[in-house]
Amino acid sequence: MHELENLFIKIAHRGASAYEPENTLRSFERAIELNADMIELDVRYSLDRHLVVVHDQKVDRTTDGTGPVALKTLLELKELDAGKGERIPTLEEVLEFGIGRTKFVIELKENGVEHEVAELINKYNLLDDVFIVSFKPKRLKMIKELEPKLRTGLILFASLDPVRLAKNCGADVVAPFRWFISKGFVDRARKSGLYTFTWTVDETSKAQGLRDIGVSGIVTNKPDII
Repeated sequence: MHELENLFIKIAHRGASAYEPENTLRSFERAIELNADMIELDVRYSLDRHLVVVHDQKVDRTTDGTGPVALKTLLELKELDAGKGERIPTLEEVLEFGIGRTKFVIELKENGVEHEVAELINKYNLLDDVFIVSFKPKRLKMIKELEPKLRTGLILFASLDPVRLAKNCGADVVAPFRWFISKGFVDRARKSGLYTFTWTVDETSKAQGLRDIGVSGIVTNKPDII
């Protein structure tokens, strides 16, 4: 984790999602072109247990289809238009696309995906290039049990003691919503051995202010923000 000490990491939220359809290869490509340090993506299972990259439980908002992701096979999901003719990618497709070009923040959107996600990361020898994040501490605990070398981050909106929650699940990073970030919080997290990421930051002045108080990374829809 020492490599985060003096860095300010730009994490492209579902790719360059302010400009391209979110969680698509087109969006991830644009993020790389805009010099994002990492791309963030969301993972859940299809009906036939393929790991697919889609944020919502349903496909309604992001595609021309309707209904739950979990009730559609990979073939059915691939038939949907995810915007500008893009298709919903699998996690494996995104990893193959990004190897050697970017690093990855993978958000686990449901229970049960942990083992296969860890297996894929090991398959592609990406332990040093991935953060696993979740709002659910138990998912991060399971990831650490499966692969202790994987770095993890606990995402939170609001909590009385986010540092304690992150430490309790073995996380390396604590990631509260940006409203709850202060210099005191960042310093307290670092003294506890945690680095701080925050989300979602799309204004240059806010990004610069967060960098100045010691935040190690921001999640942004606009990777060209700084």
